[in-house]
Amino acid sequence: MDKSSALEYINQMFPTEASLSGVEPLMQKIHSEIRRVDAGILAAVRQQSNSRTKAKEDLAAATHAVEELMYKIREIKSKAEQSETMVQEICRDIKKLDFAKKHITTTITALHRLTMLVSAVEQLQVMASKRQYKEAAAQLEAVNQLCSHFEAYRDIPKITELREKFKNIKQLLKSHVFSDFSSLGTGKETEEANLLQHLSDACLVVDALEPSVREELVNNFCSRELTSYEQIFEGAELAKLDKTERRYAWIKRRIRTNEDTWKIFPPSWHVPYRLCIQFCKKTRKQLEVILDYLKEKPDVGTLLMALQRTREFEDELAEKFGGGTRSREIGNEIEEIGKENNGQNVSDIRKKYEKKFAANQGSVPEEKDGNKDLSVPGAGFNFHGIISSCFEPHLIVYIELEQKTLMENLEKLVQEETWDIEEGGQNNVLTSSMQLFLIIKRSLKRCSNLTKNQTLLNLFKVFERVLKAYAAKLKARLPKGGMGIVAAATGMDGQIKTSDRDERVICFIVNSAEYCQITSGELAESVSKIIDHQLATGVDMSAVEEEFSGLITEALMTLVHGLETKFDAEMAAMTRVPWATLESVGDQSEYVNGINMILSSSIPALGRLLSPIHFQYFLDKLASSLGPRFFANIFKCKQISETGAQQMLLDTQAVKTILLEVPSLGRQTSSAASYSKFVSREMSKAEALLKVILSPVDSVADTYRALLPEGTPMEFQRILELKGLKKADQQTILDDFNKHSPAITQPSIAPSVAPAAPLVPATPAIANSTAGFIASREDVLTRAAALGRGAATTGFKRFLALTEAAKDRKDGPFRKLFNA
Repeated sequence: MDKSSALEYINQMFPTEASLSGVEPLMQKIHSEIRRVDAGILAAVRQQSNSRTKAKEDLAAATHAVEELMYKIREIKSKAEQSETMVQEICRDIKKLDFAKKHITTTITALHRLTMLVSAVEQLQVMASKRQYKEAAAQLEAVNQLCSHFEAYRDIPKITELREKFKNIKQLLKSHVFSDFSSLGTGKETEEANLLQHLSDACLVVDALEPSVREELVNNFCSRELTSYEQIFEGAELAKLDKTERRYAWIKRRIRTNEDTWKIFPPSWHVPYRLCIQFCKKTRKQLEVILDYLKEKPDVGTLLMALQRTREFEDELAEKFGGGTRSREIGNEIEEIGKENNGQNVSDIRKKYEKKFAANQGSVPEEKDGNKDLSVPGAGFNFHGIISSCFEPHLIVYIELEQKTLMENLEKLVQEETWDIEEGGQNNVLTSSMQLFLIIKRSLKRCSNLTKNQTLLNLFKVFERVLKAYAAKLKARLPKGGMGIVAAATGMDGQIKTSDRDERVICFIVNSAEYCQITSGELAESVSKIIDHQLATGVDMSAVEEEFSGLITEALMTLVHGLETKFDAEMAAMTRVPWATLESVGDQSEYVNGINMILSSSIPALGRLLSPIHFQYFLDKLASSLGPRFFANIFKCKQISETGAQQMLLDTQAVKTILLEVPSLGRQTSSAASYSKFVSREMSKAEALLKVILSPVDSVADTYRALLPEGTPMEFQRILELKGLKKADQQTILDDFNKHSPAITQPSIAPSVAPAAPLVPATPAIANSTAGFIASREDVLTRAAALGRGAATTGFKRFLALTEAAKDRKDGPFRKLFNA
């Protein structure tokens, strides 16, 4: 304890004076405890002293025991070395005897094998001289095995002599076998009954000899068999292209006639297979000479007939000897072209072929003798193209004929085209489009049966030219001309006038162009799978697809231009309305009814004939044309009074409503939401213009800047003229406008797409004419009062009364304003 702790302890034990009487007993108790602790310490010290002495004694005893153990180990090691020396002395003689026995045994075995080898060589020599091939074949195997045991003794003279003798015997056997086989095919086999068996035994000898002997024998046999072929077909009479089929008949007849005779050859030799390979090589060389030395272009019929028979012969060889064939796969690929287009939507077909992935299959490579394993059928050689490839450089006449035929068929199809489709058709595609691809498919099938190399690629280029020509034919059938804002933007001059039949034809052209675009991609995909893989990169229909894509766009724009022309009369009627002298706001104007009638007569048929994506594109272009045109047409009007502006604002709302109902007229509402936003944005510019015309003169500049921030000073000046202001008043307002306006550089009056004008501008003065148009009479009067002078005129009050009354009606154009 520290000092403070001791004091606390004492105060705790003796808190009062009365408790001090217990000090003496406590002291006695403490002294007693001290004595007890001292006694324990003393005992522990004594015990520790005794333990130290005992530990020293135990350590000394352990050290002595270790020394004794090391002594015994050294003694054991010494005795073990003595024992090992004794054993080695005992076994020394035994080891010598063991080596001697092993050497004697090896010598005896070698001498015994040498005796067998000498005897076998002598016997083989006798068999070779007597041409006992069957026995000699077995003896050859035995001698070869015996010779393998003497590879280590090649330097011994006797062994060298025996090996040289064996080599001479094998050479003798080879010469005898080649001599006997030279009689095969000369007719001796029919005279000598045992000749075939004798030659069959000779084949056993050839197998026992080196593999090169078998190769040489088979090559000699094939060359001898084809000698007569070369003599026959190198003559002037048969060395012609139209006699090609007789070549293949000759080799097939030769194989069939000698089938039983050639059974003497072991199946592992593949003699007919090797014979066919040499026949193909010789035939190719002869055909190359015939084709190269033709004095004029070959007859297409003769050339194709020779090529066709050559391909058929190659297919027969490939099927007989292996090596693979792709004829069935090619037929399936070609049949897939355009097959599913009749029962599916065009967009579904596009998605199908976007997902479809097929790796290009490699076709038959050119013959390369150094890299071919010719000994086994199908292991490294392919008969496809071994002969027919020599026709490839001369097939240009065939391509020219195909191009001429396709172009003639194209002209005939276009001339016979009715440019109409029976009601109830599934795809609304012109007959000429489908017939054209059927003709192309037949042409592709013909060519793929003949070649899959450069000629097929050349034919594919012909397909490209034919399809581009067809696209030009379709384009020429479109109505010519064009006028209007969209037409000016596309650079088309003139005025397009389209009848209902013209609109149907345009829709059929759009659908046919899309059909051709998709089917062209299928055609390219099929050709890339058929053609040689080295040429597959040149198969590309992107230019044709772009051609038809451009045709689709041009046709749809022509459709828009045609409707623009139909609107000309209504736009002119709009400018002839006496807007300055209108006394009251009534129902929608006659030109609005005309616009409605035009759309109601054309849109349903277009929606039925066009696909959703093309119909949506047409609607977007129509809205981008009609909206700005309506806006620009307002400027073409003469003076517009306040009542006239109110009536025109009502007409604008009616036109907007009509345009918003166009998707439902076409029965295609899948993208109506985006279209509605587009129409609202386009028509809002005209609404904003009319609101500016309705605004008071003293706030017209602020209203114009708020609602038409992209407007130009020229437009603003024209608005002042429409309001009927005098030149002096106009100049004052223009000067004030120019002072407070930033520099405006936009020269155009009607941009193609106008941004949506704000419904509630910064200037608290503009009547809001969007959905609902006017919320209540009191609200409108409040806004009119804010407009200033002329805002609460009698004409405007009549307009408010009409709008209030329209709320209770169930139909009519005013009712549509509140239902918008």
